[in-house]
Amino acid sequence: MSVRRAVRLLGLVLVVLGTGAAGTAAGRGPELPAEVPAAVRARIQPVTDNPSLAVKVPGEPFVGRREVFEYLLDHPEFATHVTRALKFARYRIWRTPTGLGIDDGWGTVGTFELLHRSSGLRLMQARGVYQHKILPDIHGEAVVVIDYTVQPAPEGKSLISPNVAGYVKLDSRLLTMASKLAASAATSKGEKEARRLVRLFAKTTHAAETDPAGVIEKVRQRPDVPAAELEEFRALLNAAPAATPAGRAGR
Repeated sequence: MSVRRAVRLLGLVLVVLGTGAAGTAAGRGPELPAEVPAAVRARIQPVTDNPSLAVKVPGEPFVGRREVFEYLLDHPEFATHVTRALKFARYRIWRTPTGLGIDDGWGTVGTFELLHRSSGLRLMQARGVYQHKILPDIHGEAVVVIDYTVQPAPEGKSLISPNVAGYVKLDSRLLTMASKLAASAATSKGEKEARRLVRLFAKTTHAAETDPAGVIEKVRQRPDVPAAELEEFRALLNAAPAATPAGRAGR
C-alpha cells in the first residue's frame, strides 16, 4: 500500500507528458544537455542522485501539432483545465501566491514547478504529501526529465517521440527501504502510470485539434479558467499548423 502510494508522487509530476517503459538504476542522475543551467542541476541533484525510485521510459510516439503539445506542456495549470473539461483526468493544478499547487485527485497534494525548458527538453519538480485517513502522511519530492524529438508528419503535424526519466525521493527512510526492496513492483507501477498519462496527453491533443470549437467551449465553462490562456489557446487551435522547425536530432 505505502509503496504504491509513494509511486503516485511520480505520477504527480507527469500531468502533461507521455511515457512508455524500462527501469533505471537508483543512484544515477539524469544525463542532461549542456544548456541546462548549473543552478537547475544543483537543485535536482538531491533527488536524482539518490532516489527512492527511478524509472526511465521511452514514450509511445504520437502525431500532433508541436505548438499545441508544447503549449499544454508549458501551461500546466491550463492543461488540467482542458483535461478536466473533457473528463479525461482528475488531476488539478492551480496558481497560488508562491507558485503552483497540485492535487492528483487521489489524496496526493503538493507544489509543482517547471524548472527548465529548451528545445526538446523540459524539467519539472514537485513536492507532495499523500494524505490518508488511517496511515501517516507520506512526504516526498519528484523530478521528471522530459526529452522529446519531433519529426515532420503530414498535414503540418509532427511525430512527437517523448522520453521521460522520473525520480522520486521519499522523506521516510523506512519507505525508501521498502520501495527499494520492492523495486520491481514499484517500477512496474511507475511505468503503468506513465503509459496511462502519455495516452491521456495524446488523447487531449487529438481532441483539441479535431474539435477546437467544442473543446474551447467546454473549457470556457469551467470556473477560474485563466482568460488570457484560454484566448491564446483558442487562437492557437484556429491558426494554421506551423512548419516543423529544424533542430538537433529532430527537435
